[in-house]
Amino acid sequence: MLIAVMSDSHDHILKMKEAAARIRGEGAEMVIHCGDIVAPFMLFELSKVSVPVHAVFGNNDGDHFLLMKVAAEVGNITFHGLFGKVDAGGDPVAFTHYREAADGLAGKQEYNVVCYGHTHAHHAEKIGKTLLINPGELMGMQGKSGFCLVETKTGEFREIVL
Repeated sequence: MLIAVMSDSHDHILKMKEAAARIRGEGAEMVIHCGDIVAPFMLFELSKVSVPVHAVFGNNDGDHFLLMKVAAEVGNITFHGLFGKVDAGGDPVAFTHYREAADGLAGKQEYNVVCYGHTHAHHAEKIGKTLLINPGELMGMQGKSGFCLVETKTGEFREIVL
């Protein structure tokens, strides 16, 4: 399954709008957000990807209750707390905000893909059969804004720079 993986959007609504349009155009069937969406208003734009979105909380996501309330209103966004796992077309995918937790998940060798954020820097490596990937930041604070497209069956990915 082709999924989009993003993180650290930090209320940058224009980049979210651009990413949502690109994700629709690329035909991703699911979106994973690895935390730091920040404000609930961002969920209205994120929901426009028109596919299921699975998210975890990051260290800058303030009002968890309101984020979950708005996610329920838009309908296609699910928050999983600090750690999430989903079935992506038969392929197990796990996601969290922090690298340390992601390393532990990848080391278990139970997932085809493990995603994380927080560092704002793109990173990808194979640990055994598992692709460990940080899509970088959507926000663009460090100069490069984007996300990744990942094929969960093969572990192949593309970094999309906006």
